[in-house]
Amino acid sequence: MKRLLLVIFLCVGSVAFSQETTTNSQFSLNLVMPSAEYELAVSDHSTIDLDLGIGFAYHKSSYSGEAFGIYPGLTAQYRYYYNLEKRADKDKKTSENSGNYIAGVASITGGDPIIGDLEFSNDYGGFVGPAWGLQRVYNSGFKLNLNLGLGMGFNDAGDKYFTPLFGLQLGWLVAQ
Repeated sequence: MKRLLLVIFLCVGSVAFSQETTTNSQFSLNLVMPSAEYELAVSDHSTIDLDLGIGFAYHKSSYSGEAFGIYPGLTAQYRYYYNLEKRADKDKKTSENSGNYIAGVASITGGDPIIGDLEFSNDYGGFVGPAWGLQRVYNSGFKLNLNLGLGMGFNDAGDKYFTPLFGLQLGWLVAQ
């Protein structure tokens, strides 16, 4: 009986302290530009990330001066986490999708600002393109996510243009 309890204890302990190198589904709230985000695991290394919230835009020109706006938006990403095993081998955290990823990004943003004076003549604007990112979720539940990319911007007037993508999210993991 003592041996059986010892074996059970060792098995449970090794599972509890092992690093997981597969993605998982999770829900988080972001603070910098408030949003709610759900990341759905679709395979061992891939997720679909949906983020509903607000975004920031700034424009400066010699003709119209400076203007900014805060807009409602929806962003979807397909993420492939490429370094989970490498992080686990170095005893770095990989749970809660803490790793680096490459992503395909699509977003849509409203044309009228909630706050600000940067008004577009369009009803919406969008972005499609690739991105590189890193995500870290710390033991306290604090979450850091950085996205960098370059893609095609567009609007309902038919305008198309190349534009950079920069995304920074600071928030908390709420549920897993």
